Amino acid sequence: MKLKIYTALLSALLFSFYLTAQPSRQLVEIIVSPNHTDWTYDVGEQAEFSINVLRNNVPLEGVKINYTIGPDPGYREIKIWDEGTLQLKNNTKVKASKFKEPGFLRCTATVSVDGKEYSSYATAGFSPDKIQPTTTLPADFETFWNKGKEELAQIPMNPVLTLMPERCTDKVNVYHVKLDNVKGKIYGILCTPKKAGKYPAILHVPGAGIRPYFGEVSEAAEGFISFTIGIHGIPVNLDKVVYDDLRAGPLSNYQIANLDDKDNMYYRRVYLGCIRAVDFLESVDNFNGEDIGITGGSQGGALSIVTAGLDDRIDYLAAFYPALSDMTGFLHGRAGGWPQIFVDEFTNKPEKIAVSKYYDVVNFARFVKAEGWYSWGYNDNVCPPASTFSAYNVIPAKKELHVFQETRHWTFPEQRELRNEWLFGRLKK
Repeated sequence: MKLKIYTALLSALLFSFYLTAQPSRQLVEIIVSPNHTDWTYDVGEQAEFSINVLRNNVPLEGVKINYTIGPDPGYREIKIWDEGTLQLKNNTKVKASKFKEPGFLRCTATVSVDGKEYSSYATAGFSPDKIQPTTTLPADFETFWNKGKEELAQIPMNPVLTLMPERCTDKVNVYHVKLDNVKGKIYGILCTPKKAGKYPAILHVPGAGIRPYFGEVSEAAEGFISFTIGIHGIPVNLDKVVYDDLRAGPLSNYQIANLDDKDNMYYRRVYLGCIRAVDFLESVDNFNGEDIGITGGSQGGALSIVTAGLDDRIDYLAAFYPALSDMTGFLHGRAGGWPQIFVDEFTNKPEKIAVSKYYDVVNFARFVKAEGWYSWGYNDNVCPPASTFSAYNVIPAKKELHVFQETRHWTFPEQRELRNEWLFGRLKK
């Protein structure tokens, strides 16, 4: 039994590390640096990039650098404005053409050392606070989602809580939770303080994928009711092989399932399920009845904004690099948010484009009233910064943005610490 518990906890820690840790260093490191320390320029300014190559932290000289410059493509093929080959000298520099509208420009450098190729890039922002969405708000957007919430309200929650003794501690009780949702269930892990009292609540919404969840025991030990949900309507405490099979089979590419049918698009049940999770938190015996925060990264960042846009019971939200933002970006010459669609014949169809507007984070961001904390990087090639700024710039609520320019689709420990300090502090005010 102890071995089984240890293995489960180790798997959770490794998965958390996979989601949030910096990529491992390589022997040869390419450093591409914009000439503005904050990587940010006004529209019409010209960015210049320095390129340095280190091996064993010692600068290399004399090797050839291949470089490309063009608009940020996300993880798609870059549209090249300029390219060339240079002989590496100390602090080699390349200038980019002037960027004429709000957006992002990427310089990528590639070298070959001892037969192995290395590559890196930096992404400069041009007036990112002026980026506007390419997606538009459907006239019946609010009507559509109000109808969905009314449907959900007619379904009894029927909560089933199963104590998980092997995960409990001397300070925290841990439960596997099942709730009724539209067209299925919502499952999650609830962690609650054992000490008598009333506590604020935090809803953790997941990044993309199919996996088990373990809950935030340490968070509950600090005096929060913590609820971590899955979105796929299946228990979140099964063996990993179950999720692997689902990922490779029926749930493959779930993010675009029924994209041509707004009433049955995959995320309709997911978005409403997040509201059901808020319903549940309000029913927990030791909830203080007032303070609810929501947090997540990538798909979880998207779900944080979506839930706050749909449900005024959310008081605070903290989101890392929200996915599903301004998904029509590629139709307008810039990178769209994950899952980076509308670039092929399968997705690029009028009916799918139309339905995407009902599920785009931008259109929920317009209705957010909760105070928010947000963080991402300019180098993110999964949730490109043009897409995340598109959502952030239309949020009317009090908000603050913490840009960690060099990060891609990962976070520094300092970002997590800042998030926790902000969210915990407000919930315990």
